[in-house]
Amino acid sequence: MLASTQELLQTARQNIYAIGAFNIYNLEGVKAVVSAAETHRSAAMLQIHPSALKYGRSALVAMCLEAARAATVPISVHLDHSTNANDIRQALTAGMNSIMADGSHLPYAENMVFTREMTRLAHKSGAIVEAEIGRISGTEDGLTIAEKEAKMTDPAQAVEFVRATQVDALAVTIGNVHGEYKNPPRLDFDRLARIRRLIDIPLVLHGASGLPGWMISRSIQLGVCKFNVNTEIRQAYMRSLKQEVCAGNGSDLLDIAGVAIAAMQEAIAEKLHLFGSVGKAHLHETPYARSLAGLERFSH
Repeated sequence: MLASTQELLQTARQNIYAIGAFNIYNLEGVKAVVSAAETHRSAAMLQIHPSALKYGRSALVAMCLEAARAATVPISVHLDHSTNANDIRQALTAGMNSIMADGSHLPYAENMVFTREMTRLAHKSGAIVEAEIGRISGTEDGLTIAEKEAKMTDPAQAVEFVRATQVDALAVTIGNVHGEYKNPPRLDFDRLARIRRLIDIPLVLHGASGLPGWMISRSIQLGVCKFNVNTEIRQAYMRSLKQEVCAGNGSDLLDIAGVAIAAMQEAIAEKLHLFGSVGKAHLHETPYARSLAGLERFSH
């Protein structure tokens, strides 16, 4: 069922687990996310990066929305890391109910202006907005940010930013990185705890690929209710394709696709267990959850 992103995050937050937001690029990725979520009775998010939106355009969005509607568990569709107002308009027109307005590459004041404008635009369409304070290092989908450019989220600044922009969720930078961790991850949980005390909206952590289970659990206890996952799912897909093609056993295209879906599904299922969402799809079908979904449609 096509779900409200706001409801997914609020219900997960209330029940102390997190929603997995998985970046997808094609039918195989969509099938892997939905199949894993259905098998493990978990809510999930299909997440489209601007590079994937440029590649698949409205057809990719339509496929995600249709897959979400047909799913037997709550699935929402989200635009990830968008720095472009036209992409955001395209996503909202296509029917996405949440977007990330990413102005983190801009000076703070400009980030605030961009995010405020995109939030007003999204709210008019009944969609919610995730934004980012700080700067996450690493490489993902052609976006590379050097460690020297990275900047952790300032808790006091985050309070001002949320109040000024009226965003619905905040992606925080506490030592997390995009792509692979070149060194053992070190997350600043004291910083995360201060942000949680000061801000009463859902918190998001990007760069969940490679984080050990205890760090995921600690982040959830401190208020994170959405994790973004890309690298490990892509790697599972690419490894599977390489193995099948190089094996030279004459497998049919659909057979190879099926093996790739299974490989991604296994990686996704592992994350759903780490995020604590397995077996909790029913929590998103309670009167409380339905009331949150209704608030998203009518409050803006």
